Amino acid sequence: MAKALLGYVGGPDPRLLAEMRRLQQRVQDLESEIVRMQAENDALAAASRDDSLLSGIDMHQAEPALT
Repeated sequence: MAKALLGYVGGPDPRLLAEMRRLQQRVQDLESEIVRMQAENDALAAASRDDSLLSGIDMHQAEPALT
């Protein structure tokens, strides 16, 4: 009786197994997307440190701002 109440009659539901496989694949896809985005973010951060907007300004020849 308890097995019937829990849904174990006839073995595992193939739809449930297919949904679990689909969700596991989706999790793997998202994890790989996170790794790719982290690598891209690290590359962009390194590039922004190397090519700072302020590095091209010569402070000795800079003109004062108009007020």
